[in-house]
Amino acid sequence: MELGLFVEPQMGGSYRRLVELAIWAEDFGLDAFARSDHYLHMDHTADATDALVSLAGVASETSTIRLVTLVSPITFRHPAIMAKAATTIDEISGGRFSLGVGTGWMQSEHDAFGLDLPPLGERFERLEESLAYISTVFAGGGSTSGEYYSFNHPSVLPVASGGLQIVVGGNGPRKTPRLAGAFADEYNMFVTDRSTLDQRLEVMRTAALVAGRDPDDILISFAGPGFVYATDEEHQQALATRGAKRDMSPEEYAAFLDERSVPHGTSQQAGAAIEQMASWGVGRYYVQDISPLDEIDLDHLHMLFSALTRA
Repeated sequence: MELGLFVEPQMGGSYRRLVELAIWAEDFGLDAFARSDHYLHMDHTADATDALVSLAGVASETSTIRLVTLVSPITFRHPAIMAKAATTIDEISGGRFSLGVGTGWMQSEHDAFGLDLPPLGERFERLEESLAYISTVFAGGGSTSGEYYSFNHPSVLPVASGGLQIVVGGNGPRKTPRLAGAFADEYNMFVTDRSTLDQRLEVMRTAALVAGRDPDDILISFAGPGFVYATDEEHQQALATRGAKRDMSPEEYAAFLDERSVPHGTSQQAGAAIEQMASWGVGRYYVQDISPLDEIDLDHLHMLFSALTRA
């Protein structure tokens, strides 16, 4: 099982702190470092750096870890901009970049910047055309045409390396897994239960076969929290506190987490979730930390990932 750290810089934090966290993740031995792509915090009170620009900088200050956006909205950038930025980061990183692509969703940031947020159905149409466009550019050129985006040129330089990847992310039951099967190197979703995962993977695998692709070549990844504590007493207190927010008893909340393979417990207990999701066919888990970057506790991350890497 591969492991990654997933941070949310729109919650607050500088580019320099982003670099520090990426270097920490690389030095620890994690497989991936991911960041969100938002232009504003939901209450508009924190710094928010651009995802693609910042990861280009991170790429120049790291050497081995894969860098990922989870995920970049097609409403922010024309696919030409996304594709050209991605191939540039690909060159800077030496083939360590994965471009996550999604529909976009946060109305407030679109309103603030004067960006259109079309109805969801249109956004999925644009997403499909964007993925075809970006894939064509990554392949070195060709043609693709649609209602919203068209590309037509026999060659594009620089040519993407074999390490440049596309991530399709989202939690929908039909459209997202279909697009992942048709275009993605990695299919990402928030932690979910086994039945829901299997339904999505069935759609994804069918779409891959229709597209002439091997579904086994598509990495399945989860993103979600990790709740690891030094003692069982701390764990039980956390279950009670977090469960109360959902009107659940500690036992009910623990079952809720277990059903979704969310790592929780002491260092000895938390690894069981990683083993379970691996048995479901999940190949990478991104531990999501929604704290402002300056408030992310590296000592806690060390304890958490040490527990997960022992699984």
